[in-house]
Amino acid sequence: MARTKKGLVNKTEGYFNAILTNIQLQRVQILKWLELPQFKQMKERAQRRLVLLLLMLVQVIKTVLVDADIRNSVMSGFFKPVTKITGLTDYLAGTTDLSQGLCDTDIPNLTVIESGKISPNPTALLQSKNFENLLATLRRYYDYVIVDCPPLGLVIDAAIIAQRCDAMVLIAEAGSVKRSSLKKVKEQLDQTGTPFLGVILNKYDIITEKYGEYGNYGNYGKKA
Repeated sequence: MARTKKGLVNKTEGYFNAILTNIQLQRVQILKWLELPQFKQMKERAQRRLVLLLLMLVQVIKTVLVDADIRNSVMSGFFKPVTKITGLTDYLAGTTDLSQGLCDTDIPNLTVIESGKISPNPTALLQSKNFENLLATLRRYYDYVIVDCPPLGLVIDAAIIAQRCDAMVLIAEAGSVKRSSLKKVKEQLDQTGTPFLGVILNKYDIITEKYGEYGNYGNYGKKA
């Protein structure tokens, strides 16, 4: 049992390292990750989003996480700021400056900008010049900027944010999404003009390495 568990840990670590290597090879600095609407459990969604982030931090990379899911944030409560801070919506609305929204955490190399107060017009805030200026500023001071987005397809926010980022990563849950659906989503993402790095598949059975109609998931994306 111990050997099996150790083997699974090593295999999982290998998958995560492959993801990070792909991001580094693409010379990506501002990365947007998004997901499909099938994610139901708020806490699980937040935990899964942190996996790639924590992997980056292990590599001693200075990273800032921008919680741009300003309609229904799932990150709230994960990070405990030492001092009272504002959020993304406050900065975008012009009521505060960026320094008041940067949240230092107890995780080395990680800074967070929380979503902030619920806005009556989130789309307008994300389309504003302030959001563009925010990412430009963060690019100068951090190795990586990760922008967390709302689930794809529910609102237009993800498409708006994509235009400001260097690349995108899609998070999908094994057992909830068909291969045909992922291909359709990829086609939609391609229309944004932002490079699509691939899919992170959660709840994937790495023991059997099978996932429904996918079979060996490593073949995903290859032409038949």
